[in-house]
Amino acid sequence: MPDTLPEFFDVIVIGAGAAGLMCAATAGQRGRRVLVLDHANKVGKKILMSGGGRCNFTNLKVEPTHYLSANHHFCISALRRYTSADFIELVDRYALEYHEKTLGQLFCNHRAKDVLNILLAECELGGVQIETRCVVHQVSALSEQSADCQSADCSSARYRLHTARGVVYCESLVVATGGLSIPTLGSSGFGYDLARQFGLAVTDLQAALVPFVLNGEWLARVQALAGVALPVEVSCQKQSFREALLFTHKGLSGPAILQISSYWKPGEKVTIDLLPGESLVEQLQAWQKEGRKAELKTLLAQRLPKRLVQVWLDLPGLQTLASKPLAELSKVDIQILADAFHAWPCWPAGTEGYKTAEVTLGGVSTDAISSKTFEAKTQPGLFFIGEVLDVTGWLGGYNFQWAWASGWCAGQYV
Repeated sequence: MPDTLPEFFDVIVIGAGAAGLMCAATAGQRGRRVLVLDHANKVGKKILMSGGGRCNFTNLKVEPTHYLSANHHFCISALRRYTSADFIELVDRYALEYHEKTLGQLFCNHRAKDVLNILLAECELGGVQIETRCVVHQVSALSEQSADCQSADCSSARYRLHTARGVVYCESLVVATGGLSIPTLGSSGFGYDLARQFGLAVTDLQAALVPFVLNGEWLARVQALAGVALPVEVSCQKQSFREALLFTHKGLSGPAILQISSYWKPGEKVTIDLLPGESLVEQLQAWQKEGRKAELKTLLAQRLPKRLVQVWLDLPGLQTLASKPLAELSKVDIQILADAFHAWPCWPAGTEGYKTAEVTLGGVSTDAISSKTFEAKTQPGLFFIGEVLDVTGWLGGYNFQWAWASGWCAGQYV
């Protein structure tokens, strides 16, 4: 690794994650001289830890409706120009072994590093120079101050970067710094600060795809259920997801909770159906007709985890019903029981925050960015891609597909 960098590059990408590496490889293979800078000690850290180390690298069913943004139309162009089929074609060329899990999610058979190695191989084909442990201290547009670049190529330079290994210039500067999620991997607000420096708006930011925390009596109840998982349907803000829920020592997690967390705002209620697709009213009435003599908790344990049934039947208002013989339950009693299991009203105390969030909701306002080139409309040569933008995907490979699509599209124009 050189102590200082060459003076000029056609393209400098800040951030060696999924979007940054994709953009660098694409631009490099167009013949552009590309430098990727990252302050971390190694590239692609988020790729390596994703999907439990197997990287859910895309989804077979990617639609714009799977993304949240203040401008719901912004993502359409890129997702159409670089689809999940395009990325699958790329990994197929490298003979990556992968499999489909539920809901169209594609995972590596072996390890996430296989996807990272493909990106690095593509960068190598494009002659991309990648430098880690290289902090960017300052970025300046050359219109703001006189250029002192001595390279013969510098006539096209538009940006000057002060880095840990010297000053470097570029014509196109790509910000692929990600969001605030998982700070232990080196995330920071650098990309947002850079956007603001050049007069671009940044929307409100919050942790997303993140577990909920509970407090008070409900925390004590769910702690007794820690480790219990079951399929549920969770709803908030007219949005619903039917996936698994996991009770934890802090509150609620699992895919269903992570999904709905992107739609939840502090103070709002989340409604959870613990028996999605079933009717507890019909089931209880059927058991009555059959003359079942077993206790209610025993019968319900046929449909739900035993520990969950015990905790739920101990809730205020249900204790007396739980002790009644099944035959003595009235229609009102049955409806009360059904509501308790089908429509649990939960008020989260908050989320676990950025330390465990998979993504950051919000980001650089897409109003300021071209949906075709990803260049800032008011700042020529400055591009923003990936998670740093106000485009947030659902759980299930959608955020990686956004990284591939936005990186590839910007790579055509830098």
